[in-house]
Amino acid sequence: MRLHSAAPFAPLKIELPTFETESTKMHRSHSVALVSLFAALMAVLGLIPKIDLAFGVPITLQTLGVMLAGCLLGPRLAFQALVLFLTAVAIGLPLLSGGRGGFGVFLTPSAGYLLAWPFGALVTGWIMRAITTDTPARLAISGFIASLVGGLVVIHASGVVGLVNIAGMTVTQALIATSTFVPGDIVKCVLCSLVCHTVARGLPDWRFANSKV
Repeated sequence: MRLHSAAPFAPLKIELPTFETESTKMHRSHSVALVSLFAALMAVLGLIPKIDLAFGVPITLQTLGVMLAGCLLGPRLAFQALVLFLTAVAIGLPLLSGGRGGFGVFLTPSAGYLLAWPFGALVTGWIMRAITTDTPARLAISGFIASLVGGLVVIHASGVVGLVNIAGMTVTQALIATSTFVPGDIVKCVLCSLVCHTVARGLPDWRFANSKV
């Protein structure tokens, strides 16, 4: 008689419930607070009077907030802060410079610039994370480079697309129009660099975009 061995038992899997630690809760609360803080900073910068230009896109200080978010928060939190801010604008809060708000602002010649803000902050944070160092002077240089690429190049490239598709400009006209903002945006990059230097000296434990949040 041939005996067949019984089929082996399948291993018993026991899934234990996971509990959020106190440090995880604090970390999450800290992240939410930072995102909210920088969204509020964008609103405060919107209180500073804008300078209207003929082609429908004003000069404002709010792009400085985009640069600062990328440098100080890192890519993910900076992106979230700008998405939160633009969501508030879209539902009608008058948080853009000049008291503008509502979904209609995303149908104006400014749309390309506005929609690029989260991505400009994201790229700024990525670059800052890649090249940042521990000394205040080098952090300042890193902040300038990151702001220049993320806060100027990315936003202006999207702005040109918006001017072509919404304002009906040619690419050449759009490039000439967006060049109006470049000198002022370079000044904002310098200001962002100085803020990075100041934060690095005054708050040496601040991790800038090196934080993995």
